[in-house]
Amino acid sequence: MRDFKHISGKSGFSFFRKKESANNYRKLIETPQKQRRLKIILPALAALLVAYPLGSLLFSTRNAVSSVKKGQPERIRPYSDLQSGESFQLAVAALQNARLTGERLQAPIPDGGTLTFSIDPELQQRVLSVMEKQKVPYGVFVAVEPKTGRILAMVSHSSVDPSWEPRSFSSIYPMASLFKIVTASAALEQKKITPDTVFPFRGSYCSENPRYWSVNPRGRNNQLNLSMAMGKSVNPVYGRLASDVVGRDAMMAYVDKFGFNRLLFPNPPVVPSTAPAPQNDTELKLMGAGLGREVKISPVHAAAIISAVANEGVMMNPLLADEIRNGKGKTVFISNPQPLCKVLETETTRQLMKMLSTTVKSGTSRRVFHDRRGRAKLASLQIAAKTGSINGKDPEGHYSWFAAYAPADDPQIALVALVINQAKWKIKASYLGEQALEAYFR
Repeated sequence: MRDFKHISGKSGFSFFRKKESANNYRKLIETPQKQRRLKIILPALAALLVAYPLGSLLFSTRNAVSSVKKGQPERIRPYSDLQSGESFQLAVAALQNARLTGERLQAPIPDGGTLTFSIDPELQQRVLSVMEKQKVPYGVFVAVEPKTGRILAMVSHSSVDPSWEPRSFSSIYPMASLFKIVTASAALEQKKITPDTVFPFRGSYCSENPRYWSVNPRGRNNQLNLSMAMGKSVNPVYGRLASDVVGRDAMMAYVDKFGFNRLLFPNPPVVPSTAPAPQNDTELKLMGAGLGREVKISPVHAAAIISAVANEGVMMNPLLADEIRNGKGKTVFISNPQPLCKVLETETTRQLMKMLSTTVKSGTSRRVFHDRRGRAKLASLQIAAKTGSINGKDPEGHYSWFAAYAPADDPQIALVALVINQAKWKIKASYLGEQALEAYFR
């Protein structure tokens, strides 16, 4: 790197400019043509910086693999012992080259070795087939084994922009009503409410204006217990719960516990999720209801959260590789489940299970999980779930979330699906979740 005297030389840009004359200032004014160029270049540069961690990894690994295949003279040194974070990065980069070998998915790695994935091939293929058949504009799916953190499926598809697929897992998107899980967790652990607490409110279930949520002491108000309000995703209830029960400081404490606004996964190339502190009571209500548009999360992080709820409050480190053998045939990684952090008390997760179970039984996902006669499609399976719905801009469209785990009393799988529809709707994320659960438990 050049030092300051070289950077500030005649041919470079000086950090310490002398005051410019009026004539020189006129020379610095950009032409309309330059301004147009900047409008194109700057957004593209910003997008490149966001995608860099995963993109550079994929690019470098792809080149390494291709160089091995082409027999170029340069040889990659065989990998030595790998940490879980390093194995995750290597697995993400190798996923596009995965092939079914026997009953396991495997892929070559740059040093000539082999990586065996934790992925369930049938589940992976079922989810991909649904996305492709329905031609979803943008879709991403992550399934995890809650007790171990092993990733059982990791699928993305875009009928609009296939280049979005590699970065879809690590990018962040508006979290919508999945955030109600955080709001409920904070309220439950303050011991001020229970799942059966009846909460009065005004406004429609999907109201987005906190001005109309406060109860009228002299008039008629709506009311629901918190379990039913979770299943039906009632914005006024969870907005007021955040404001009247939890409070700003406690809410931000739980935002931190759940891993927002920090690098939660030390090594995997995942963009940190964001949840800016509310500046007033209105913003706090919007956040609590899942309407804070700057509250954004990656599918990997969302899957880790619902897995933690399923795993008695313990969030596990994500594992995408079961085993890695280097080019010399030496085993350099074997998956070893490791707790990442304790998010919630066990009793809180039991209360959340009761609240989340209403989503499929009588809430926002009832129609998807029942046939036309009202019969449950997966009658023997108790499912805890939460939906989310919000408009977004990157990519443009309507964001449909579905997070779930099952069986609710002994979770074997936790999953998160995100489908971004555009002008013509394809499917909701809950349909993708139902198809995945059917494939996994059939």
